[in-house]
Amino acid sequence: MFRKIIDFILHPLRKCRLWLKFKKFIDCIETGLMDDFLEILLSAMRIMFCFSHEYRRNIEGFNGRYTFKSKDGRIAASAIIANNKMTVKKKEIPDTNVTVVFEDANALFHFLVAADPDVFAFMLENKLNYNGNLNYIMKFAYMAKHLKFMLERIFK
Repeated sequence: MFRKIIDFILHPLRKCRLWLKFKKFIDCIETGLMDDFLEILLSAMRIMFCFSHEYRRNIEGFNGRYTFKSKDGRIAASAIIANNKMTVKKKEIPDTNVTVVFEDANALFHFLVAADPDVFAFMLENKLNYNGNLNYIMKFAYMAKHLKFMLERIFK
């Protein structure tokens, strides 16, 4: 009951923060500045986990540590999912379940916004390498795609 009251009070603030992140995300796409894309995506996911019970179900009982980086080192960000919450770091973290290395910012962008992200095709084309459990990449791709559908539904 208390959680519902808090959600009711904080709902407008969370929606506003989510809108601002979504706007930054769109600006990032339109201007071609892909370097910030990953951090914005992770922040939007973190906010949506707070904002939406439907989206939060993706991480109930799930623990994972992700690091995403580019080969050239310009992009590095991490996500820690534990206790039904997500924390975002702007650097690499140790002891990850999976570390994903993208060829460049464009490869990362195309992987995350693809209609049907094909991990194996990206690996065969040397646009993506990973170290760790492949299932975590698939889970993340699903959560990113789910976020896109939810944002489209919210802001239509």
